[in-house]
Amino acid sequence: MKYIYVLAFLLTSYFNLISADIKGVVKTVEGALPDVIVYIEKINGLQFSPPSSPVVMDQKDLTFIPHVLPILIGTTVVFPNSDITRHSVFSSAKIKKFDFGTYEQGSKKSLVFDKPGLVPLLCHVHPEMSAYIYVLETPYFAVTNESGRFIIKNVPAGRYKLSTWHEWAKPKTVEITVQSNKDFNIDFILEE
Repeated sequence: MKYIYVLAFLLTSYFNLISADIKGVVKTVEGALPDVIVYIEKINGLQFSPPSSPVVMDQKDLTFIPHVLPILIGTTVVFPNSDITRHSVFSSAKIKKFDFGTYEQGSKKSLVFDKPGLVPLLCHVHPEMSAYIYVLETPYFAVTNESGRFIIKNVPAGRYKLSTWHEWAKPKTVEITVQSNKDFNIDFILEE
């Protein structure tokens, strides 16, 4: 058993030596831009296993939490209703059309997202509620915080297309080269 821990430590140490973090800030001319998904596009010849645990898209105070949720293709998303009122989550997206119908507080629904692309979410009961799930083909993604900052951890060395998505800003894609054990810093200025 001791050897397994040593092997795990060595593999983790090796992976950290050949990988790096991608860090940066996303802004508009007016300032920091939160809720931007920054992600590495599909890497030809590679497929990634989805997480074994589901990801949560909650409903509370008549709001989807989080507003923007990037996930790896094949991920299960759980939709609990933590609100005091009924909700009805649905999407008419071509890649994942669904309608859970209404369900009460304490209930939850779940769904596997098996095709890449954008899935806008709405609620039949509360039309002011909206959110987005972006199904991606790599596990290398992050969402900007209130300061527009993001960090994508443990990206293997290589050449990639790094892209942004925001619900109203124009997307941007750049080619980058990540070097072993050397963090990559990049800032984006997005236009409306």
